[in-house]
Amino acid sequence: MVNDLERIQRIAKGDKTELELLYNTHSSIVYNTAMNYVQNEQDAEEILQDVFVNVYKNAGKFKGNASLKTWIYRVTINESINYLRYKQRKKRFGFHIPLLTSRDSDVFNISEVRHPGILLENKEAVEYIMKEINKLPNNQKTAILLKTIDGLSQKEIAEVLETSVKAVEALLSRARKKLKIKLIN
Repeated sequence: MVNDLERIQRIAKGDKTELELLYNTHSSIVYNTAMNYVQNEQDAEEILQDVFVNVYKNAGKFKGNASLKTWIYRVTINESINYLRYKQRKKRFGFHIPLLTSRDSDVFNISEVRHPGILLENKEAVEYIMKEINKLPNNQKTAILLKTIDGLSQKEIAEVLETSVKAVEALLSRARKKLKIKLIN
């Protein structure tokens, strides 16, 4: 059995079979995580491609300090946030590109979301909850999404966010408190 470090070293040396195996193993996690951020299938697919291009290009930088899955989560989150920033910049410079995740509630549009991990009966409730989650600071948003939608443990979230378990507990607590206030109103 090949461990994470051996697998990524093989990818760094150009082993396309290992890259394909890695893609097959982790593509659904990457896609779903990207969907949590961009809430648009085409954008999530673009991020999915970008993540695996980055994994291939930066495979030699993987040191094995965290699990490969954690590293891929981190790359995915960074790609998703950068993608949203890019779209926001384009919007600011006069191009009309709807940004789906923003602090401006008027540009948020979740009506086209068909996230495979979110199957709730009340679409309006989902829209409102996601709208409020999108208003959270990025670190709180990431923590709450990884915990509630991806089901990661606080330890795994701490590895992804490169912080302590206590810090994750605080992020989750603050995020839940903010969401509770908004949802009660």
